[in-house]
Amino acid sequence: MAAPRLPRSSGRLAIIAGAGALPHHVAEAARGQGEDPFIIALSREADADWSGFDHATLAIGDFAAISKTFAAEGIDRVVLSGAVRRRPDWRDIRPTLKTLAKVPSVLRTLVSGGDDAVLRMAMDLIEASGARVIGAHEVVPGLLADIGPIGEHAPTDEDLRDIEAGIAAADALGTLDVGQGAVAIGGRVVALEGAEGTDAMLARVAELKADGRVSSRRRGVLVKLCKPQQDERADLPSIGPSTVAGAEAAGLAGIAVEAGRALVLERPAVIETANRSGLFVLGIERNARERSR
Repeated sequence: MAAPRLPRSSGRLAIIAGAGALPHHVAEAARGQGEDPFIIALSREADADWSGFDHATLAIGDFAAISKTFAAEGIDRVVLSGAVRRRPDWRDIRPTLKTLAKVPSVLRTLVSGGDDAVLRMAMDLIEASGARVIGAHEVVPGLLADIGPIGEHAPTDEDLRDIEAGIAAADALGTLDVGQGAVAIGGRVVALEGAEGTDAMLARVAELKADGRVSSRRRGVLVKLCKPQQDERADLPSIGPSTVAGAEAAGLAGIAVEAGRALVLERPAVIETANRSGLFVLGIERNARERSR
C-alpha cells in the first residue's frame, strides 16, 4: 500500500529535531513522499547525523533565528520530533518582534509549566512565525501502534490486570502533566515516569527487583499512554528496541501502548527483540472498557 501523501502545500516542510531515532524516521519518510525536508537540529539536544539533509543547528529558544530560517527556506509546515532533555534558560530566549509581547508568559511557563504546557507554548510561538505545526504521525502514519499484539506473544490474565492498573496510573500521571508511562506488577503500581524518561524508569524497576523491594516472582507490565490533555502534534508516546530491552532487563512480561496514539519505532527490530525475549507488545484502546459497559 502506498504511503499517504502529506497535506498539499506550496511550501517546504521543516523538522525541528531533538534527540533519538524518531526525527530521522520522519525525515526519511517525508523524503520518500517527495518532500525535501529542512532540518533544524536543536543544539545540545539533536544527536543524529544530518549531513544527508539540508540543515541548520539552532538553539531551542532562539525564535528569532528559527523564524529567519523559516523565511529563508520557504517553510510553511513544521514537525516537532525527538526528545528535548533540557528546558531553555530565560537567557537563551531570543524572541521576534511578533513574539516579544509573549515573553512574560513564556518565562512563566518555563519556570512553572509542565512538559505539555511548554510544548503548547513552543507550538504557539512557531505558528506566530507563520508556519503550521503538524504531528509526526501525519507524516509517518505507519509508525502508529495498531490494536492488538505486535509480535507473537500475548498477555495473560494477570498481565491484563497489570495493564488495567497501569492505565489508571498513567492517566493520573498524565493529568498532572508529568509523564506518560507507568509500571504495574501484581496489580500494584511500582514506578511512574518522570523527567528521567522511560528507559531510566525501567532501569529503576530492575534495581527495585534486584534489591528485593519489588517481587521478582511476578513479572509486570509497562503501560504508555497519551496524556488526557495532550496535543497530538507533539510528544506522542513512543517505544523502540531499547524500550523492549529495558523491559526485559526489568523482568517484565510486556509493554502496552495506546493504539493510534503511540509510535512504534523500528517496528521490525521491536518485534524481533520482543519475540526473542518472550515479551508481548500490545496496542490497547484506552476507553474500550468504558465503551463496552
